[in-house]
Amino acid sequence: QVQLVESGGGLVQPGGSLRLSCAASGIIVSIYHMGWFRQAPGKQRELVAAITSGGNTNYAGSLKGRFTISRDNAKNTVYLQMNSLKPEDTAVYYCNAARWDGPLIEYWGQGTQVTVSS
Repeated sequence: QVQLVESGGGLVQPGGSLRLSCAASGIIVSIYHMGWFRQAPGKQRELVAAITSGGNTNYAGSLKGRFTISRDNAKNTVYLQMNSLKPEDTAVYYCNAARWDGPLIEYWGQGTQVTVSS
């Protein structure tokens, strides 16, 4: 069985920081394209950041360098460091794993809530 388990979400004040974790089982994250997505109420799910199996990263331009995705192969875990948080960052954050060397394969975590409020 494949599981992606997110943790680290919660309530934080504007300007604060959080680090989200995505612990994977059933897959090896170093051979998958890993990503973080978020979805706010009434809005479409959007890509936040991604890291390829080769280590290349991609970010949504609107984040302006505030977020950083990383991978710890020894722990089989992907992280999202979130700094200078704003109320508009409030959303459910989802971990994603994908491969497309053959037929597309995707897995999703259940999500973790991030609320930025004063």
